[in-house]
Amino acid sequence: MLFIYTLLFLVVVVAAIFSTPLRAKAWTALALTAAGALWASVRAIGVLADGGTESLWMIPGTLFGGDSGSMDPLSALFVLLISIGSVASVLYSRGYLAHTLREKSPAHVSLHYTSLTVMAYAMLGVVCSDGGYSFLFFWELMTVASFLLILYDAQRREVSRAALAYLIMMHVGFVLLVVGFVRLDAVCGRATFDALGQYFHTKPALPLFLVFLAGFGMKAGLFPLHVWLPEAHPAAPSHVSALMSGVMIKTGIYGILRTTAALGDLPVLHTAGVILLVVGIVTGLWGVILAAMQNDVKRLLAYSSIENIGIILLAAGIAALGKASGNQMVALCGIAGALLHALNHSFFKSLLFFGAGNILSQTHTTSLDALGGLTKHMPLTSLLFLAATAAICALPPLNGFVSELLVYLGLLDGIASGSNVLASAAGLAALALIGGVAVLAFTKLYGTVFLGSPRSHEVAEASEVDNLRLAAMALPLAGILLVGLFPRAAVGCVTRAAEFFLRTPSDAADWLLSPTLTAVGRIAWGLILVVAILAWLRRRTLRGRQVTEGPTWGCGFTAVNTRMQYTGESFSEGLQSIATSLTQNSGEGSPVGKGEIFPDAHRFDVGHRDRIGRLFSAWWVELLRLINQRVMRLRTGKINHYVLFALAFLALVFLLSILHII
Repeated sequence: MLFIYTLLFLVVVVAAIFSTPLRAKAWTALALTAAGALWASVRAIGVLADGGTESLWMIPGTLFGGDSGSMDPLSALFVLLISIGSVASVLYSRGYLAHTLREKSPAHVSLHYTSLTVMAYAMLGVVCSDGGYSFLFFWELMTVASFLLILYDAQRREVSRAALAYLIMMHVGFVLLVVGFVRLDAVCGRATFDALGQYFHTKPALPLFLVFLAGFGMKAGLFPLHVWLPEAHPAAPSHVSALMSGVMIKTGIYGILRTTAALGDLPVLHTAGVILLVVGIVTGLWGVILAAMQNDVKRLLAYSSIENIGIILLAAGIAALGKASGNQMVALCGIAGALLHALNHSFFKSLLFFGAGNILSQTHTTSLDALGGLTKHMPLTSLLFLAATAAICALPPLNGFVSELLVYLGLLDGIASGSNVLASAAGLAALALIGGVAVLAFTKLYGTVFLGSPRSHEVAEASEVDNLRLAAMALPLAGILLVGLFPRAAVGCVTRAAEFFLRTPSDAADWLLSPTLTAVGRIAWGLILVVAILAWLRRRTLRGRQVTEGPTWGCGFTAVNTRMQYTGESFSEGLQSIATSLTQNSGEGSPVGKGEIFPDAHRFDVGHRDRIGRLFSAWWVELLRLINQRVMRLRTGKINHYVLFALAFLALVFLLSILHII
């Protein structure tokens, strides 16, 4: 019955949005999304408060036997994450897409808002399904909806290519998940996450764990399965990028955490922890280094998402190692840090992509080398973007600081206790390096875009965006501030969700972390108080003085112009000289020659493409060429041959049905 109800719901969504007038379609989508988000959030808050599990549906027989859905504290945490991100994205789309309504047909806009609504509900279905057929159904529905969302500007070649690459890689991951669930059903008679524990206790656990890790990792953006992400996010509209990067890739994290928890106390948990730690370190370092080298706002943010997925996996790996060694404090800090950072990343990354959308809509570019001085023209966007930038750099008193502090505590406790010293030390060094390069990347991003002087007339003529988009940005900002200023309450919710992994009850976990989190909360409020006092003193001091403005001091040089500012390329030139082996560099134009004492005007643009992405694309092009070469042999141009092929196919289907293979 679930699938009949789902089909009826899809019909209602399509009918409601397609029948709505053009300018009201966003409101219809928002009403549908908000209704589902509110219903799911109320139930999620109840589950987190009670700590129990609420059954949602039960199907007696499907492709993989009985199928069910329920909401436990882990699902509830991800339901809140999805609900907030989905509502904010739909609300932001109302203002962001307003200027495109004259260019797109009503059917095109209707399809976009239908996909946006369906994607929100599909993600809720993914995290509430117990596994099996319903999980795969909602997973595929989420993939198809996000594919259609990326294609909003399908007339651009790079958009269609990015969407196709995304669709192909997501279906490679989908096949891996199908293989994993089919194997689970063949051995246990059930294809649910609960059955994973039974399978891991009776069969070799590592092969199936790696299958699920690769399948879920394709969606999450693990290295080297991340190559779709830097292409799809810049190609999609900014509210879609926010939804995919801030919310959708967390469904991959959800699956990885479920699979890891099913290992229980088996010895293979230590091996799984090492794998997650290594993959997290490599993913985080690769993502942040490539992010710091990008000269496009949205590509930089996309690579930063890969970096943060690496941090989450690093924390999950430390949690697994802590649990395997019996160190509950390490396990608690690791899993709580992973879950809280997944929630935090959804807040500040959504806000950053909304800011990128504001920049693109007002200046018509996301190139760092064309931007500058936007603080004077878009002050509210600048302030909101600064808050998200500080949060993603893990600066207090914002949310990123709290989650990364938990991870650091777990790593330091692992070293101090003598359990997994080498792994903890490697994770500590990697996390510190990731954090340092992240500060470089986002200092470059914010400074180049919002500070300095405008580099073009489009930037100089930019203005602030509408109130609807600012209201949408206020939702993730509220999450950033609430977690940062009330860390004990936030971590309390997370420790309840962490019970799926820990033997430590949530009350005991709260007690273990309470002193540290209380101190963090006091420091956060103390910082705010100090800043408020300094601002009051400054205002009081300047009240009776005349304040004048003048040009920036040019170190004695009087002919200052915009070309003397840092560009995105020059800001990270030092890092690029170290990490040249990671990228495939391309240049357009001609640089200034060494022999040009008085050079003429030059224009030279440098692009840094992911070397792994190049390898994947080269492999894919070669595979398509070979497939096309084989298939073309069947094109004989003779009708009798085509009839023979059809008869052979029917005979094959008949034979397989007799053998009960299909």
